[in-house]
Amino acid sequence: MKRMLYIGLIALLWACSCESAEEPGVPVITCTTGMLGDAVQKLIGNAAKVQTLMGPGVDPHLYKASQGDIRALSQAKVIVYNGLHLEGKMGEIFSKLSANKRVIAAAEALPQGKLINATGYNNAYDPHVWFDVRLWSHVVQGLSYELQKAFPDHADDIASREKTYLKELETLDDFCRTSLSKIPDNQRVLITAHDAFKYFGQAYNIEVRGLQGISTTAEYGLQDVSELVRFIVARKIKAIFVESSVSTRSIEAVLEGCRAQGHEVKLGGELFSDALGEAGSPEGTYVGMVRHNVQTISTALQ
Repeated sequence: MKRMLYIGLIALLWACSCESAEEPGVPVITCTTGMLGDAVQKLIGNAAKVQTLMGPGVDPHLYKASQGDIRALSQAKVIVYNGLHLEGKMGEIFSKLSANKRVIAAAEALPQGKLINATGYNNAYDPHVWFDVRLWSHVVQGLSYELQKAFPDHADDIASREKTYLKELETLDDFCRTSLSKIPDNQRVLITAHDAFKYFGQAYNIEVRGLQGISTTAEYGLQDVSELVRFIVARKIKAIFVESSVSTRSIEAVLEGCRAQGHEVKLGGELFSDALGEAGSPEGTYVGMVRHNVQTISTALQ
């Protein structure tokens, strides 16, 4: 039944896309996640209006397209989504729309050699590429290339903004390495609700453990909690973390399990994993979100 409803949604979206003429005025770029929306805004400037479907605290793994999303996607000149199955079944919608408008799968432009296969299945890659700042710089370069093609009259301005933003990301990467180097070797373990930080761990030499898999659609059980508790107690881990877009219930179960074993582990703070913070806040930008995460992790684990 759910499958039929989703097929109906795709058909409706396809019809809206075919019938709607682009409105005069400033063209629209519709992005799925805040990380992509922020990058596109940095590149495009005032040449287009950038809108994001998934706001603060939204879990893209569980996201379902709404009627408002249908309008936003059908009216957009360009659509940007992460890909690598981050947006779940919305991938079918993007595939349909790519027949008559420019649709960019930002992360899928990365070479496979730079992707992490965290599932054991062929071509099933971890989609959380934004947590390696250097890797995200490659995504930004790919977005710049695509946007220059979509907006040729603004290509020089986009290229100039790309250079400026890449320098900002280089500074951010240096900040991450300097801050995280202060964590003692025996505490370089990041434990969160779901396994979103593998790229982060690989880039900055931190062991990563998540109670759930790379998608929050994966279920966790009592055995998963027990195994993670045993790991934390054995390694004498000082702090674990909740995520802004994931329920705190799973991490609270781990905290209780550790206390029952006589090990007091603290809640290190809230990390932003699959969504940015509130608009207008420092964490409402990609750079601010990464800085917040790094400062939170570094402080809690030192």
